Amino acid sequence: MSFTFFPAARCTFHDGTPVTANDVKCPTTGPCPLAAFHTFQMKAGALESPDQFEVVDDHTFRVKFLRPDKLTMIDMAVPIPVVINAELVKPHLTEADPWGAEWLNSNDAGGGAYTVAEFKPNERIVLQRFDDWKSGPPPQIQEVIVLNVPETGNRRALLEKGDIDINYDLSEKDQKELSEMGKFTMVSTPIENCLYSVDMHANPQLKGAENPFADVKVRQAVAYAVPYDAIMETACMVRRCPCTAEGTFEPDATTWPQPTPYKTDLAMAKKLMAESSYPDGFETTLAFDMGTKEWAEPAVVLIQEALAELGITVNIEKVPNANFRSVLVEKSRPMIINNFGGWLNYPDYFFFYAYHGQDATFNGSSYQNPEMDKLIEAALASKPGELEYEENVTGFIQMAWQEVPRVPLVQPKLSVAMQPSVSGYQYWFHRQLDFRQLQKA
Repeated sequence: MSFTFFPAARCTFHDGTPVTANDVKCPTTGPCPLAAFHTFQMKAGALESPDQFEVVDDHTFRVKFLRPDKLTMIDMAVPIPVVINAELVKPHLTEADPWGAEWLNSNDAGGGAYTVAEFKPNERIVLQRFDDWKSGPPPQIQEVIVLNVPETGNRRALLEKGDIDINYDLSEKDQKELSEMGKFTMVSTPIENCLYSVDMHANPQLKGAENPFADVKVRQAVAYAVPYDAIMETACMVRRCPCTAEGTFEPDATTWPQPTPYKTDLAMAKKLMAESSYPDGFETTLAFDMGTKEWAEPAVVLIQEALAELGITVNIEKVPNANFRSVLVEKSRPMIINNFGGWLNYPDYFFFYAYHGQDATFNGSSYQNPEMDKLIEAALASKPGELEYEENVTGFIQMAWQEVPRVPLVQPKLSVAMQPSVSGYQYWFHRQLDFRQLQKA
């Protein structure tokens, strides 16, 4: 079983070089895996071996399927298997950098709708429309300037003064207040297959010491102690989708996210702590990404206060945004505030990253359970509408509620504020701004 693509002969890269099937396939593998995450992402769609990718001729590229898999085709549409100008990159390949990633970090080797006219790391990117782009209608916007403005207050000030056209990924406070001003075009979209959660490290040992969160009763106690309503009202300003409603420990639906069965119940939380191996509590650390401080900082303070009622002393660690990815990779903190959204909108895809025992980056709990793995893998190998799929999905959701290595807090929204002259905005699953459809009066 295979699928054949025919790169159009009319398409060229930004330097005028024609796009060929050899550019679609990197010199020694399939679509370029520039990091471990890239190969992991392709594996989610059963794209696992270089032998699956075949250059038939200059304008024919074949992908061979390992097995029928519902994610294979859509997995090739995520922003990972990019097509780059192979001949342009080849002179920059080294033994230490076989993909030319270092050169690609600051050089344009693509053929998309915009060329990179200027690139100043951590400051700005200037994009110019590529008038020879043939993969869709030409963009209306000729030049795009993308500014890196870390502080939300500064971004808002630029918007209000009219110095920028779009303020993207707004904080809850700014989304609320800018909407009330009535001066801007506002769009707020629930992010599909995405959760903000408290992840508790579930392994018995952490940094060579006993880990209290390995005790499921401790994790359940935390889940009952979290002040969900206060987080929604104070931290999220009711601008998120709550995860607490009428959830059940025996789910009968495969939708995800779905309401958690946990609600704030301090009496139940104290009972579970008394039954745990840590009835007198303990001291721990809760880390969060300072890039999300607008909502995460008040949320962790509320959680800190709630867990004190259980005898759990929580120290708060503020991690700079640039360093938080390392925290996810290291899995060295007992508790973190995690933000993971699955690009492909299936619950088994989310669980493959967030709960599977292969311990992916986004499995912030480092949770490993062979029984959970079997359910996730069986769901990945089936499809919605099949009895096997329904049983496996409800099975792993039920196990997630019982084991509770992560406590869902809210489903976030992606909020955007635009000057009235801007139109054409589209939400994308990858949460990046697409300039091709934008128009400006």
